[in-house]
Amino acid sequence: MQHRQNPPHDATCPGTVERFVCGYTLIEVLVVVAIIGILATVLVSGVFNARRHTADATTEAYARQVATWIAAADTAGAAITNGANNISSCDDDELISEGAPHSPPNGVADCSVSYNDGHWLVEATSQSGRVFRVSY
Repeated sequence: MQHRQNPPHDATCPGTVERFVCGYTLIEVLVVVAIIGILATVLVSGVFNARRHTADATTEAYARQVATWIAAADTAGAAITNGANNISSCDDDELISEGAPHSPPNGVADCSVSYNDGHWLVEATSQSGRVFRVSY
């Protein structure tokens, strides 16, 4: 009967016993996992904040652009100065003829147009819930 010899001691893993393999302790692995988890949380929250800010900036720019389209339609001789055209939405045909898109861009949840006391008011709501008002 042949006896099996133990493998030689591994010099690259000081302090190991012949039967154990070189590796990390449980505490070391848990610390690394915890650090990765914390970094992932910070990164994900940063991405969500960036998306919210992007939606807000898009909505604000869209509200200003709608006011510009109203001003362009107003100076083009359209009958909207006295509110006779009853524009109530940001995708109205009169605004589309001035260059407005058929639907609001991504990030804009709602957009409305109203006319009161000689002034146009554009209210655009972003997906994050912020409301932007631009008057003309």
